[in-house]
Amino acid sequence: MNIMELAKIAKKTSINLAACDTATKNNALKAIAEALEKRKVEIFDANKKDIEAGEKSNLALPLLKRLKFDDNKLNEVIAGINSLISLPDPVGETLWCKQLDEDLELYKVSCPIGVIGVIFESRPDALVQISSLCLKSGNAALLKGGSEALNTNKILTEIIVEASTNAGIPSGWVHLLESRDDVNGMLKLDKYIDLLIPRGSNEFVQYIMNNSTIPVMGHADGICHCYVDSDADIKMAVDIVTDSKTQYVSVCNATETLLVHKDIAKEYLPLLKKELDKKNVSLLGCTETTKIIDVDLATEEDWKTEYLDYKLSIKIVNSLEDAIEHINTYGSGHTDAIITKNESKAKIFMDLVDSGNVFWNCSTRFSDGFRYGFGAEVGISTNKIHARGPVGLDGLLIYKYKLIGHGNIVSDYSNNIKTFKHKMIDKEF
Repeated sequence: MNIMELAKIAKKTSINLAACDTATKNNALKAIAEALEKRKVEIFDANKKDIEAGEKSNLALPLLKRLKFDDNKLNEVIAGINSLISLPDPVGETLWCKQLDEDLELYKVSCPIGVIGVIFESRPDALVQISSLCLKSGNAALLKGGSEALNTNKILTEIIVEASTNAGIPSGWVHLLESRDDVNGMLKLDKYIDLLIPRGSNEFVQYIMNNSTIPVMGHADGICHCYVDSDADIKMAVDIVTDSKTQYVSVCNATETLLVHKDIAKEYLPLLKKELDKKNVSLLGCTETTKIIDVDLATEEDWKTEYLDYKLSIKIVNSLEDAIEHINTYGSGHTDAIITKNESKAKIFMDLVDSGNVFWNCSTRFSDGFRYGFGAEVGISTNKIHARGPVGLDGLLIYKYKLIGHGNIVSDYSNNIKTFKHKMIDKEF
């Protein structure tokens, strides 16, 4: 089937999926988790083919790392599914109820968005996270992964489709798109796709935004910062920055630029370099940094770069205000952290840094849907729309207004026969 036919099926199925009860969705998620574990050898074999092909085609090391789907990744996605099962069903929740008149009640009720089109990078685990979130939130999904992960994505989709339909989910709710042409095809399907979530380079995300009338949610670069304040605990700052940079380098919430206050730089930077040398991290720094530790000189371009590798740029700043200015100038609005013992400085930083996630005394790697308790995430939004930061269940919902009357007509209110009360009441739909 071509993409138009798949989109039509997904749109039709999304109506029935939106009405699925909580037990059916949770049972389907449980069945998916069990099937993934049962068929893990097939998954690993498929992933091995993808990795071998990637190595032969000289796929960049960060992409190869993202491509790997092993026992650790399997355990992570299953944990994410189990976490989703434990979360309340977000669909059909009464957000508020207003009594327009004694016999006229207006309800604002959460509902699925409809059909979500997601274009993502070479992480097969993202396919499981995205599809399970869409299922729990009652959304149909069209998924386009990178061609480098095609074998892994195909077996994962097969498992998810089979397990979920056997558990009572309407067939046709999720489809894997395999052709490069499908990306451009998706952009034209505003009649069937309600939201696009692209995950990739800044150029790619901008291309999607500029070539489709479908609403787009997502982020491009993950240029994340740690700022070590003059009042920072030295050991804490070393530990946090090391984790933020090296815990897993090829992800969007890894720190790419370190800002250090001038009053603490001479004491702090040699200790940090000692730890990062153990991890084989390549360091670049501003002119002042090169006077303290032996590193290459950073350029203007480095402050704008998402390395996704064992590489970190360092800049010494004169003040908290300078650090905030640098982040708001060069950052991507993703995740930024301050390390300090000074609460007032931390609050200023968290108020003035214009990012979806701002942290105090903790690693930027915490910026994640699973770690936030969302079960998983379809991506991290740096947009200022209904969803910002890690996008979990809530970010895949919209709402509708449900009005219940008893023969009410507008003429009665226009002619002053009746008057509106507009009273908020505590009542569920």
